[in-house]
Amino acid sequence: MRPVAGNGQKRAVGRPPRIEKQHIVDVARRIVQEEGVEALSMRRVAKEVGATPMALYHHVRDKDELLMLTLAGMAATVPRPELPEDPRDRIIATAVHMHAVLSEMIWVVDVLSRGDLTDKGALWMAEEIVDSAVRCGLTPREAVHAYRTIWYLVYGALVFRRAEARRAADPGRKPFFPSLLTPDDAGELPRLASLSERWEEVTAGYDVAAQLEAVVDGLLARRVTPG
Repeated sequence: MRPVAGNGQKRAVGRPPRIEKQHIVDVARRIVQEEGVEALSMRRVAKEVGATPMALYHHVRDKDELLMLTLAGMAATVPRPELPEDPRDRIIATAVHMHAVLSEMIWVVDVLSRGDLTDKGALWMAEEIVDSAVRCGLTPREAVHAYRTIWYLVYGALVFRRAEARRAADPGRKPFFPSLLTPDDAGELPRLASLSERWEEVTAGYDVAAQLEAVVDGLLARRVTPG
């Protein structure tokens, strides 16, 4: 006999409830946003959507593809800024926008740390920087290298910011400076030792936009002179 539901109706048996791919992605994105990449697993997502891990594999190949899907469409949620005509200024404006967007979606930094993952909708920023660098006189190869240097600065600043936030959330952890250095280090590390007591004050004035501008100017100064 078929099992009977509490209201007297017959309960359907057979196939498990159908799960939507978007629901899987939404759950995965929430886990990463709230707990970080390490908390994400196919088993965890399957449990939260009420399915088996095997059922998830019908929709998503593996964890990396799932992480890629969590990024998909995120760039489109942020309006593109109006960029200046001057190619040098265009590079800087795009790089600053890139940093600002990721600062608002800091969880994305954890996803990007997995390697070759990105949101296709964000590639317009790479296109703008590379194209503008070529217009400034760099060769295509130099332009790509310039883009990667700019990306390393943006990404590195965000990774460090992420680490600082985690450290600040743990009252038991001391800041890197001045706890690491002692008066005995003054002989070998005189400059750092002299700055150790003011390190937080000095680093608080770090301006990513200003540093990006300096890096861009340095990269463009290396371009080959025509002829």
